[in-house]
Amino acid sequence: MRQPIRLSQSAQALLCCPRCHEQLVSGDEHFECSRCAAHFPFVDGVPVLINEQSSVFSIEDFLSHRKTFFDNRRVSRLRSLLRGLIPNISRNIKGAQNFTRFSAALLAQCSAPQVLIIGGSVLGEGMEQIVSGAAIDLVESDVSFGPRTMLISDAHDIPFRDRSFDGVVVQAVLEHVVDPYRCCEEIFRVLKNDGLVYAETPFIQQVHGGRYDFTRFTHLGHRRLFRRFAEIESGATCGPGMALAWSYQYFLTSFATSARLRTILRVFANATSFYLKYFDYYLINKRGALDCASGFYFIGRKAETVLPDKDLLESYKGLI
Repeated sequence: MRQPIRLSQSAQALLCCPRCHEQLVSGDEHFECSRCAAHFPFVDGVPVLINEQSSVFSIEDFLSHRKTFFDNRRVSRLRSLLRGLIPNISRNIKGAQNFTRFSAALLAQCSAPQVLIIGGSVLGEGMEQIVSGAAIDLVESDVSFGPRTMLISDAHDIPFRDRSFDGVVVQAVLEHVVDPYRCCEEIFRVLKNDGLVYAETPFIQQVHGGRYDFTRFTHLGHRRLFRRFAEIESGATCGPGMALAWSYQYFLTSFATSARLRTILRVFANATSFYLKYFDYYLINKRGALDCASGFYFIGRKAETVLPDKDLLESYKGLI
């Protein structure tokens, strides 16, 4: 049985019912809401705090270990070795340095910040910078079991009290939720005043989450998503070269009529286009990249005012 990473006592004290936001009462391997009497079990030591009234997931999905979004079970050594031999067409250029800035900003505001990771069943790209900081208390949540999952929760109904966290990280998640605006409202709610958010969301990327893949954002669209936050910094994190490589791969694999042929075409595409990502080291800060990047990032601070749409339009920095 997998040994879960446990929630800290301070994080457990912030938990609330995902339905009505009331206090949870801890029982024998379960939580129960003190108001609505909703029952939330532990599965392999991980609390499952899902609001079944609004989520696409059910508690039974996790009790039965059904595949929800990712299947984060261990991959065999042979398969891992074979995957490692295939060139990777993806490259997050800015992730590591962005997390370094985000961590520094958190620690400048608080000596022991608590940070909620949404979609944290596995370590995100570049997140070593924030995980290595012993002073930062991470709460890693997801709708899938994985090596880092501390809590099963849906970002549409985050099971924490208002103003609980100093920071929230939502990396490569908002394209996979049915209502990203609702999720951003929840992020705003659980952040303390002046709390920080770090987000990465794709723009030019094809479907990679199967039926759990819904939305893409331009740079301005991404900014509007976080209109209740004051921008600290934003831009492209995965560049036009990666976008081109993905489009080429998906163009080739669209001809596939079987899983085997699809795998062969994917390997061929990767082997013949992996070098395109290296152009992104040159392109990532160019204005033109904002019109054709593979993905964007946003670092912001919880604000008391909402960004007007007229001001949003004035912030366009691309070339078109």
